[in-house]
Formats: sequence, structure tokens, C-alpha cells
Amino acid sequence: MAKEFIVETSARHVHLTKEDFEALFGKEATLTVKKQLSQPGQFACEERVTVVGPKKEIVGVSILGPFRKASQVELSATDARSIGLPICIKESGDLEKTPGCTLVGPCGSILLNEGVIVAKRHIHATPKDAEELGVSDKDIVKVEINTPERSLVFGDVVVRVSDSYALAMHIDTDEANAAAMLPNTMGKIVK
Repeated sequence: MAKEFIVETSARHVHLTKEDFEALFGKEATLTVKKQLSQPGQFACEERVTVVGPKKEIVGVSILGPFRKASQVELSATDARSIGLPICIKESGDLEKTPGCTLVGPCGSILLNEGVIVAKRHIHATPKDAEELGVSDKDIVKVEINTPERSLVFGDVVVRVSDSYALAMHIDTDEANAAAMLPNTMGKIVK
């Protein structure tokens, strides 16, 4: 039997640089941990922002910590379309030639000239996990997800390997809804 792994829904969120966070929340503000996430060292924050696109805005978008080298916004394709932005599917951190938006916080706003992405579905794996799965960093695989009523196979899943990861697949809310995913849904790589 193929090794299974948890499939998690990654809802819309924002990653910020320290400088952008201070512009939105004030010089003395700090990230307030709301809950730890499955990836080591990653956490959801109490602080939230408004994401403003050409057509409308999304209020109350979560910030994930810790701070990053570049600010980015991760939305579902539905979210991007709803606020008037093109769908730009990229890996996290690959922000070249992506649309921008305005972020609004309690102390100000900032214009991101780029950085809005629909995150490419991906698997986080340690080198040991990757070996057990028979994959390498940057491989593109298919993953089968079995749910009671809407099982499906996701193609174009990128494998990301690092010692700092915990084994998990991340998909956005559109993808999770397409599979009618429940908590603790498992996936497996298929040929």
C-alpha cells in the first residue's frame, strides 16, 4: 500500500515583511500567535488585514508568521476572480509577474506591486519522507484523495523537500471543496 499523508486546506492568507507589517499595524506592533500550524515554526496570527483588488475587497484575511523576505497574498482562484485579479498559479515565494493589490491594516495601507498568487498545490516532505514516497524535490505528481462522495485525483502537485518540513499536502479552499474534504482526509501519490 502506498504511503498516505494528511491533506490540509490552506485558506486565504497573507505573508508579510516586518516593514510591511509595521506600516499596517504600527512600529511597536508584534505578531500575536493565534495557533501553531502543521509546518514547523509556522503560525496563524491574531492580526488580520483587508485585501483590496480592482473590483472589491476581502476583509479579515489572516496573517501567517513568521515574517518573510517578501510580502505575498495567497488566495483561491475564486477569491482572485471575485476581487478582480487574474489567476496566477505559482509556488509560494515565486512572485515575478504576479498581480498586486492594496493591503489595509488598522494603522495604514500598503500597495503591493506584485505578490498575489493562487498557490500551486504541493506536498511538504522531509528527505526521509520523499525517499519513502519515491519522489524528489520539484517532482510533479498526481495525488488521489478518497472522500465519501467526491473522491478525485489532483494532478500537477509539486513536491517540496526540506529538513524543515512536516509531511503534508496543501490545497486551497476551492480544491478542498471540489473533493468535499473532511478533516483528517488522507492522500496518496498515484502513477
